[in-house]
Amino acid sequence: MLERARKVLKIEAEAIEMMARRLDGRFDDAVNLILECRGRIVVTGMGKSGLVGKKIAATMASTGTPSFFLHPAEGSHGDLGMVARGDVAVALSNSGETEEIIRLLPVLRRMDIKVIAIVGNMESTLAKRSDVALDASVSAEACPLGLAPTASTTATLAMGDASSMVVLDRRGFGREDFAMFHPGGSLGKRLLLTVSDLMHRDSDVPVVSNNVQMKDAMFEISSKRLGMTTVADDNGAFIGIITDGDLRRGLEKWGTDYLSKLTGDVMTKSPRTIGADALAAEALTLMERHSITSIVVLDGAGDRACGVVHLHDLLKAGIV
Repeated sequence: MLERARKVLKIEAEAIEMMARRLDGRFDDAVNLILECRGRIVVTGMGKSGLVGKKIAATMASTGTPSFFLHPAEGSHGDLGMVARGDVAVALSNSGETEEIIRLLPVLRRMDIKVIAIVGNMESTLAKRSDVALDASVSAEACPLGLAPTASTTATLAMGDASSMVVLDRRGFGREDFAMFHPGGSLGKRLLLTVSDLMHRDSDVPVVSNNVQMKDAMFEISSKRLGMTTVADDNGAFIGIITDGDLRRGLEKWGTDYLSKLTGDVMTKSPRTIGADALAAEALTLMERHSITSIVVLDGAGDRACGVVHLHDLLKAGIV
């Protein structure tokens, strides 16, 4: 079984390598047609090629190229209404003679829609009638019967990926752009959610004055459940923090006498802070780097605490 599996993988890998060596100016022409498209990319294919086409359309759509899949048989029965002037069609067919696709070509031509073909036969009808034909032929299928599309569908998919990634690069499509199309994914959350989206604010922010006793700070830490409290001066400016870890260490060192000390005398000055507009992922990086579980969020002026973001908030939001 392992030997058979290795042979299949080798055949498909060799098919992609051969295709890479055959790439020529026609690939540039195809990419330019996609880049110049003022509408959408319409990907079409029948059977297994259709399944590959759905993936290619999805990849293009998620990387900045508006695209959708058109079933060629349904296209001849009304779904061509989804196609408009300015679109570019990408037709997939290993034989290049798929009847349902060939039937669409005259209509696409009348609509002045450019056609890019990804075919396994460069002498086929589809290749000859397309504006650009890309050679995705393979020397052999990985199927031992030579019947089930295997290496040919892998090659077609790889050609679609190559086109999509080159277009992505030419458009300057970046991580932030990708995140905009994937707001539900972990990458989208890391690149879109800000500290302001997740922080505790207003009355939920623990705060004590710098001239109250530590027993008051202990109560504030316990009631707000963030494992810390901010410390403010008489004007309300942020000047430090006290954490539950500070409490434990202080009690171990001073005993109950620690609870009568003033917060301004034992607080941590100049702790780690972050701005409300910073990405939540930046807050996570700070927490990991300094082994802390919460960060004070400063206002625009940088002198008042307007919020606190806790590690648990980042975990719940899926930033990690």
